[in-house]
Amino acid sequence: MSAIVLCPGQGAQKVGMGKDLAERFPAARDTFAAIDEALGVGLSRIMWEGPDDELTLTKNTQPAILAHSAAVWAVVGSKLGPQLKAAAGHSLGEYSAYVAAGALDAAGAARLVRKRGELMYDAGTRRPGAMAAVLGLATAEVEAACREASSPDSVAVAANLNAPDQTVLSGDPAAVERAGEGCKARGAKRVIGLKVSGAFHSPLMAPAVEGLAAALAGATFAAPRVPVVANASASPVADVATARKLLADQLTAPVRWVECMQCAAQLVPGATWYDIGPGNVLSGLLKRIVPGSTAVTLGTADEVEKFLSA
Repeated sequence: MSAIVLCPGQGAQKVGMGKDLAERFPAARDTFAAIDEALGVGLSRIMWEGPDDELTLTKNTQPAILAHSAAVWAVVGSKLGPQLKAAAGHSLGEYSAYVAAGALDAAGAARLVRKRGELMYDAGTRRPGAMAAVLGLATAEVEAACREASSPDSVAVAANLNAPDQTVLSGDPAAVERAGEGCKARGAKRVIGLKVSGAFHSPLMAPAVEGLAAALAGATFAAPRVPVVANASASPVADVATARKLLADQLTAPVRWVECMQCAAQLVPGATWYDIGPGNVLSGLLKRIVPGSTAVTLGTADEVEKFLSA
């Protein structure tokens, strides 16, 4: 049986995440401890006890979600690893995918995404941005609304291409608002503002790119054992140089999730998909992008135990 691993991104966090894994599986507990030590911060305490406003700080949210995915992988990897043929992750989840692919260790990946979160937050304070989810409108229509709403000093872009009829806008607040109105005029069912600290995956994140590229260059990175489908290119990555470049590019490039899922499906036809980490958003999107696909969610201790005993 062939497997593809999917790793979630920001938005899947909640207080208590991963605590049941640490209580039941020593490998998960060790992963959380290693990440705490690497960061010099009690991240696991923030994950398990909150408060929520501390967990939702970008610099904490990103390594917390990665830690959850890495902890699951530490438990299931020995069984799932031999079946693994490809991996992909949404935004910061791409770093978790490289952990599953053996290119990054959990502690090193956590350091990278914490730095990434800090840099993204700083970019957001320099030039405050906004994001909004558009539901029930084709991506091409969203992109057209963004073009109409943008000007040289106020930009809106389609940032997360999550499903054929679900796209996230990102950019300067006024332009995002104009683009949202344009999407409604084109027939969007809903436009929902998102609570974020910056305009992620847009040109407003450009100030963060140099610092992240330097952090990636200094990180211990091995060639992935299986292809990792990159957000920025929607193509499989098999070498370190390309991985580093595309992870840096990802800050300002759209998350081409629909194309990523189509690429992975073509790479490994008939695979079982494993959504590892908090929540099941990616499993839901997958069923809309690759109809008939089989997805297994591995986020809670009960789900992991069921997989291991099967």
